[in-house]
Amino acid sequence: MNISVDSMKHSPSAPWAQKLADIQPLLQVRGLTKLYGPEQGCQKVDFDLYPGEVLGIVGESGSGKSTLLSLLSGRVLPDGGELIYIRGDGEQVEVYDSSEAERRQLLRTEWGFVEQHARDGLRMDVSAGANIAERLMAQGVRHYGYLHDSAAEWLTQVEIDASRINDLPRTFSGGMQQRLQIARNLISKPRLVFMDEPTSSLDVSVQAKLLDLIRSLVRKYQLSIILVTHDLAVARLLADRLLVMQRSHVVESGLTDQILDDPQHPYTQLLVSSILQA
Repeated sequence: MNISVDSMKHSPSAPWAQKLADIQPLLQVRGLTKLYGPEQGCQKVDFDLYPGEVLGIVGESGSGKSTLLSLLSGRVLPDGGELIYIRGDGEQVEVYDSSEAERRQLLRTEWGFVEQHARDGLRMDVSAGANIAERLMAQGVRHYGYLHDSAAEWLTQVEIDASRINDLPRTFSGGMQQRLQIARNLISKPRLVFMDEPTSSLDVSVQAKLLDLIRSLVRKYQLSIILVTHDLAVARLLADRLLVMQRSHVVESGLTDQILDDPQHPYTQLLVSSILQA
């Protein structure tokens, strides 16, 4: 993605950064491990995620970032470690002790997951409105008028003309499909959204518009997001804090600007050097 170095100088601010000691983590990760080989997967990952924080996970292909995202979203179970989530009602949930049905319910209600390819996160054979409203129906909403109006409102929020509410997603452009997928996830007001390379399959001009949209929604709804990306420019624009992964390990972590402006680990230095020279 061709974003200038100057445009990368403005990472977002988040309320969690002011008084971390007084804020309860939304997600607590301890010793998270999943191995597919000696250096494939992720090993002994520890961090806390706070309300309103955007956490970026960066690294080259095969570093373990996608495995980590699958673990954090409960789609894959670990070989070791624990994942504790604090629900909206204050209940503490040990995610890996929950049943598969309970984990799926979290992903339909309090969590969201934006796939890299929108076709993997949408039902292509039903209308745009039905795709969006499905999340509300998972929460028990059955009033057709409310479902229709809410879907139309969210189409507008993600900059899709509400007149297309009955159109099938396959008639949309790639960027529109990705915005529709975002609307589908956010209509239920999730407390945590996972994003897997949300802009990588799009043209550069479309990427820029989608990034602007995500940033505005993060500010408006104080979203907590865990973002996987190989693109440090995307990480700079969206993430408050970074985890840098190499060969299944987190080799560096900290505030985004600090890591990208003054990387300490040789691997992070190589990543930053490569994007500045691109």
